[in-house]
Amino acid sequence: MPISTRTPAEPSVTLIPDITIGAADSHSGPGAATGTGAIDTPELAAQRLGAELMKLEGSVFLRLTGVVESGGLQVPYRLVPSQGVLAKPSKWRKLTPQAQIDLVRERLTPKAVAELHRNVLTFVGRMMALAEDTGLEPMTLLGSLEGHNSSEPALQLFERIEQRVTHAIERQQEERHAALTRESINLAEYPASFEMARRLPRRFIALLGPTNSGKTHQAMEALIKAKSGVYLAPLRLLALENYERLAEARPHGQPLKVSLVTGEERRITEGATHVASTVEMLDTRNRVDIAVIDEIQMLGDRDRGAAWTAAVCGAPATTIYLVGALEARRAVEALAERLECPLEVHILKRMGPLTMEPGPVRKLRNLRRGDAVIAFSRREVLMWRDMIAEQGLSVATIYGNLSPEVRQAQAARFRDGSADIVVGTDAIAMGLNLPIERVVLTTSVKYNGVEEEELPAALARQIAGRAGRFGVHEAGFVAGYDDYTHEVVTSLLKEKIAPLATAGFSVAPTLEHLHRISAVTGEQSLAKLLQRFIHNIDVPDGFFYPRITEEQTDRAVWLDTLGLSIAEKFTMSLVPLSSRIPSLQLAWENWARALARRKVCTLHRDPQALAGQNLQQVEDTCRMVSAYAWLSFRLPQTFPDGELAHELARQASIRVDGILQSQNAALRRRHDKKEPLKRQR
Repeated sequence: MPISTRTPAEPSVTLIPDITIGAADSHSGPGAATGTGAIDTPELAAQRLGAELMKLEGSVFLRLTGVVESGGLQVPYRLVPSQGVLAKPSKWRKLTPQAQIDLVRERLTPKAVAELHRNVLTFVGRMMALAEDTGLEPMTLLGSLEGHNSSEPALQLFERIEQRVTHAIERQQEERHAALTRESINLAEYPASFEMARRLPRRFIALLGPTNSGKTHQAMEALIKAKSGVYLAPLRLLALENYERLAEARPHGQPLKVSLVTGEERRITEGATHVASTVEMLDTRNRVDIAVIDEIQMLGDRDRGAAWTAAVCGAPATTIYLVGALEARRAVEALAERLECPLEVHILKRMGPLTMEPGPVRKLRNLRRGDAVIAFSRREVLMWRDMIAEQGLSVATIYGNLSPEVRQAQAARFRDGSADIVVGTDAIAMGLNLPIERVVLTTSVKYNGVEEEELPAALARQIAGRAGRFGVHEAGFVAGYDDYTHEVVTSLLKEKIAPLATAGFSVAPTLEHLHRISAVTGEQSLAKLLQRFIHNIDVPDGFFYPRITEEQTDRAVWLDTLGLSIAEKFTMSLVPLSSRIPSLQLAWENWARALARRKVCTLHRDPQALAGQNLQQVEDTCRMVSAYAWLSFRLPQTFPDGELAHELARQASIRVDGILQSQNAALRRRHDKKEPLKRQR
């Protein structure tokens, strides 16, 4: 914080002793006599000028003693003037006695003494004003002026004291703000913030088991039969799939009225009784009979777990199905107990056996129809796609960068037999009901956002579990492509999966949280508000725990440089757009700048825009216009072209799917003609 420069009433000054140099002092020859007939020395010369000659800390220096009076307070000092440091001891000893005396007199002039006194007076005035502003005891700030025992010149000392006092005041202010923040937000009361859920007699039904155990089917059947309900998905793709499933259902001979609500898309049906939604888009205000929360083990996810915490605490339904992996059981039980809701736990078993192949695949020609080949990056997926297509097999391609519509179209090709093999990332592990007979993992390591690491056993089991679709195949099989991967995957599938923690459930900050903190602290910086939420709110027993993502933190620091409100910065910090792709990061920055300048961001229809783009560019275009659509629902005045964004996203998705199909067809033709493969991206 800046130091106050307010000056108190004109202080009185206590003059130091007369320092006029006498006649005897004017002699300059060696051994000049003092006024008393004694031999002159540098020490005596300094004393007659009202100072001490000191040797300390590798320096020879002069120190002046005096008193200033300010606001009725007398402040003594013993300080080194600006030119008070004379020399290092080694250099001082080389000077003659007379040279030493001359140097003392040169540095300790009446002007230098008066300047020090004025500087002390000014400093004391500033400290008095600061003490009055902050309620501190003045002499607490000024007591070190007399006891200072160093060669540090006064002005440097003043600067250091001011910095120390400033930091102390900042710490005091931070402690006060931390206390106010704790008073404003108590996470023990988090469930009570969901008013509708708090008023309802809720009960939980946990359907837990491995992949292909029928747990999601069972929950969805209950949802279809209910008078009203909501399905909460971890992915837009799953929300879309189950939206279509609900829309096709005829529980009473009539189709259900269903809406789709995701961050980027709204398909609102008038009078809808059912909603398929991504978990972050849960409407906690409208009561329904049944809610289905899918992939409940995501409670333990580092970045997104807070959305599942909010869904469990806030789903406004009388019956809530918690669907997911068995390792979530203890966490679900802990939450139900904390929320004082009855809980039924049903453990489901896999409906068909899952078997590890006796050995690895080793060669491309050993792949067969119905295989799912798993890699863990877009580049690797496309590389394996190319190599497999070279063998004359048709390939469907699925990875995270593809829009839900493209993934759905590619999955449909595999389902209807148009594609022999599906090559994908672990995106197929969550949802996407595919008729996979065998899962083949090309590697046992995956980039976790920081480094390559071995697959977690839970993820390996979830991926492997996609093999052997019930009703299509009698059993599922799993293999590694090479010997090492096969061995590691075999071990991972035997490994016991650790249960989720029963405390520390993630809670992400809401805009209301940030406004509360801002109201009691006056803070406007989003980065600082997020940090206060993480470090200062009250977490009495740690059952609920604050979480923010690293990306949101990084974005907040940059957004604080713009003239945006807290609400606008918070919204922009959550835009679903990867900061790791330069073109998308640039688009996000431009949108934020436009919002700060109150400029409208519009989209333009260009029929030829996609024609010249390669696969990566079209994928990025699709993601960018989808993010624009997300913003159009939240800041429509700045981003008004939401409908056009949806249309452009659909066009880009069709283009991506077309490119993937044409590349696949071209590779197969080359195989048929035995032409050398020339990969082009």
